[in-house]
Formats: sequence, C-alpha cells, structure tokens
Amino acid sequence: MNTKDFVEKDYYKVLGVPKDATDAEIKKAYRKLARENHPDANKGDTKAEERFKEISEANDILGDPKKRKEYDEARALFGNGGFRAGPGAGGSFNFDLGDLFGGQQPGGGGAGAGGFGGGLGDVFGGLFNRGGAGAGTRTQPRRGQDLESEVTLSFTEAVDGATVPIRLSSQAPCKACSGTGDKNGTPRVCPTCVGTGQVSRGSGGGFSLTDPCVDCKGRGLIAENPCDVCKGSGRARSSRTMQVRIPAGVSNNQRIRLRGKGAPGERGGHAGDLYVVVHVDTHPVFGRKDDNLTVTVPVTFTEAALGAEVKVPTLGGPPVTLKLPAGTPNGRTMRARGKGAVRKDGTRGDLLVTVEVTVPKELDDKAREALETYREATAGQDPRAELFQAAKGA
Repeated sequence: MNTKDFVEKDYYKVLGVPKDATDAEIKKAYRKLARENHPDANKGDTKAEERFKEISEANDILGDPKKRKEYDEARALFGNGGFRAGPGAGGSFNFDLGDLFGGQQPGGGGAGAGGFGGGLGDVFGGLFNRGGAGAGTRTQPRRGQDLESEVTLSFTEAVDGATVPIRLSSQAPCKACSGTGDKNGTPRVCPTCVGTGQVSRGSGGGFSLTDPCVDCKGRGLIAENPCDVCKGSGRARSSRTMQVRIPAGVSNNQRIRLRGKGAPGERGGHAGDLYVVVHVDTHPVFGRKDDNLTVTVPVTFTEAALGAEVKVPTLGGPPVTLKLPAGTPNGRTMRARGKGAVRKDGTRGDLLVTVEVTVPKELDDKAREALETYREATAGQDPRAELFQAAKGA
C-alpha cells in the first residue's frame, strides 16, 4: 500500500463504522466482517478475498490508537483524499493526490519548478509504516545556528589582512547517535507536525500562523529511545578550531560575516554564519582615518621656514620623501598617495603626514647668537596682530 492509497481510503467506510466509533465497536465490526469474508469460508471467491484484505488493512490502522490518530490527522489535513478547488466547467473537482505524492507536477520540474522535491509521500511514507524514520521519510532541513566570536589583530595585520585561528563551540550533530537523537538510530516522524517541525494555528480572518512543534521541539522527529548524550535532541556541544581569513583594511570593532562558517545544519540544512568582531591594537607611530593612515612628523624651524625635503616612514615599506615648501606652518597636513590602508577594491588609501615644528630644549652659543640676530631682524613683525584685530571686530 502506498501513501496515496492510505490517505484516500476511507477505513471507517470499509468497516461500516462512524468516525467517532469506540475501539470496541471497531473490533466488533472487524470480527463480523472478517468471518463473512474469510477466504476459508469463500473458496475461489476473489472478490471476498480482496474484501478480506481491505477489512484487515482497515483494522490494522483503526484498531491501533496511535495509527488511528495519525490517520485521522492526515485525512483532516488533506480533505479526505483531495484538495477541493471550487467549481469548474462541470462543477467542483479534486486535484489528483498523485501530483502531490509523486514528487513532481506533470511536465517535470523539481521543488522550485512546480514540484515538491521528494514529494509529500516521503513525509508520510515513514510516518504510517511500522518502522521509524527509514528510507523514504523526508523531514524539514534545519539551518545551523549563527555563531559569534572575537579576534584581536595588530595594527599591521588589520591593514594588510591576516589568517587567524578561531576556536568555536557550538551545537553539532551528536556523534553518539549520528544526529538521530535515538539510541538505535531510528527515530520516528512526529505525528503532530507530520515531520515538518511546525504546526499551524488560526489567527482569525482566514489566516494562520506557524509555530515550532512543541512535541518534537521543531525537529520533526521523535526518538523512541533517546540518546544518553544528546537526550533525544540529535545535537551535542562540539568544539573546533578553524582558520579564518580577515580581509585587509578591516577597522577596529568591525563585525565581519563569514557565510556558512557557523554551526552545521541538521538533516541537510545549510550551516549558519559566523560573525567575527575584530579588535585592532594601536600602533606607536601610525594612526588610521578611514582608508588613510596618519603619521605626525617633527621638523625643525629652519626646515619649516626655509623649506626642505623630509623623509617620512611608511607602514611596512620603504620611506617616502616629501618636499616641504618654505614657510610651512606647524600642523599642516600633506599627502603621500597610495601609502595608506587597503580598500575593498584592492587599491590603497593615502598616508596623511602632519608637520610638527619642534623647539630645541638646549642651544649652544653659536645657535643662540644666530637666533638673537634673527630676532633683531624681525623685531617689527607682530605675529599676534591679526589675532587682536579679529578679537576687537568680534
């Protein structure tokens, strides 16, 4: 008997009892019909033989409270053998359940082309057979859990990118039961949600909402003999170390998403994602501003006043020479192009060089004499004149 026959057949009608018949009434009806149609009492009558098989089949389902409950739920779900589609050219009609249970709609196509993948028969095939979740049973795949971790990089690693080890702890398929949740490795499909892991509830106005099934906790499977390690969940805590590539140019406290690097999925579901929060150590010389690096370079008064060529260090590379114009003020920022952090497109930002004029702490006689001469030569200049003028105007 295939799943389609199971859902379409009316076993209550076969035994001639109402749907609310008691167990005793079902048993009485079966015994009466079995005596009347037994092959020994009807030798050579093929119709009686077929009738006896139907009666035995009906009693096998309705005589078992558990199977009867599953049968009633399946019949209610599928409208007693078909989906009512409304009036057509000749009145109302039912869709052929073979379209649903066969796995594909006529004309081909899989789950994404008008079909149903393995077919709903895969779900009910194991549910109504005597075995557990054996071959032919298909339950909903479950996506793995998203994980989050943190990593600390040096300033240089953040600019250039780095591969770092990260230790993760997450739920994974239980090794003791191979992820089935059952000691014997044969869980049964949950009769409440029919293996989907979800149940629908009405919310009024003809709408319904889906919730995780409470009986199987969303797994779609129930373990008759729960595993001692995972307690029937099919999942257990697992630790692993993986090498993670942090892209170049990552900034401090940036959260990176690595697709498919999270916890493994269940029953063929996709793995979750891994989110890595990156912390970046400071550098004694360089700083960071978006895709640009920054550095402060000390210069002497004469270099700033007279102009000069100044060598500037770069991160991990040879120094560059900047031409300092005469009369460069303290705090001026100059740009060394292409010497900054790596951008997403692979190009580099710039190195922003800020000039800091230094004042010598000690002077020898020759230097002091030269500065005294300079002060006399510029005695008529007041660098604060514009300041006071602006203050008065304000």
